Amino acid sequence: MKNQTFRMTMLFDFYGELLTERQKEFYELYYDEDLSLSEIAENYGISRQGVRDVIVRAEAYMTEIEDKTGLVKRFMQRTPHLERIEAATDELRRLNDRRYEDSRIAELVTVIEQETAALKE
Repeated sequence: MKNQTFRMTMLFDFYGELLTERQKEFYELYYDEDLSLSEIAENYGISRQGVRDVIVRAEAYMTEIEDKTGLVKRFMQRTPHLERIEAATDELRRLNDRRYEDSRIAELVTVIEQETAALKE
């Protein structure tokens, strides 16, 4: 993955709902709101180490789930393939519009676009 923050954001997007409410809250404050451990600790009346422990446990839990399921890894691997399919589909549509005006090609391009969109959801 590109960097640690990006990796943690992806893990949270995929597995965040599996965390406790407190883990989610601290995680979002730390990664999304960019608050420091000290700021979070001050706001919640706990130690900086306490905040760090909650976040580290959340990271470890989501990493363990990713190691078992590989969902983020598969998502990252398939994304460039879907982008190439979309680019090829756009080119097919343009070629058909300029040269062939074949209704069957237009129908197939539409099917490819719909199926690609479904895979991206």
